[in-house]
Amino acid sequence: MLVGMVAVGVAAAGDWTGLPWGLLAALSAGIVPAGYIEWERKRGTWGDRHVVDRTKRAPIFFVILGSIGVGSLVMVLGGAPRGILVAMLGLWAMTVVLLAVNTVWKISVDAAVGSAVVALTAAAHSPWWLLGYGMTLAVCWSRVALKYHTVAQTVAGTGLGAMTAAAFLFV
Repeated sequence: MLVGMVAVGVAAAGDWTGLPWGLLAALSAGIVPAGYIEWERKRGTWGDRHVVDRTKRAPIFFVILGSIGVGSLVMVLGGAPRGILVAMLGLWAMTVVLLAVNTVWKISVDAAVGSAVVALTAAAHSPWWLLGYGMTLAVCWSRVALKYHTVAQTVAGTGLGAMTAAAFLFV
């Protein structure tokens, strides 16, 4: 998330002035949610950072939506480049879909995020970044190998993440 969103921020601005916007995007969409998960794990709310029980995942999605929303508002008020705002909107919309699907089925959030970052970076820079899907594949394999998800759940997450970049292609 950190590298990908910084890369999208730089591409959106056309130069290194996009670096702070990319860092804000990474903070809002990745670091704050990960910090919340870790904080709740240490409090004993969940057994581990994977939050295996999908019925306990809703608060995480609401934190992510709020964090991306606040980050996006700061970007709008600060005059961020349109491309990074579109990327944030894509991540926000992806999170809404993840929340909705999660009410009935445990879609892989890790696969969705990994895929979204690769797809957004490729859309912002070059199709060569699609080679990053090798890392997404490794994430999917680990989720299945650890028995946290089925192959179908990781494939669905990966597909949803890839669709997140679609809006960016129109910027």
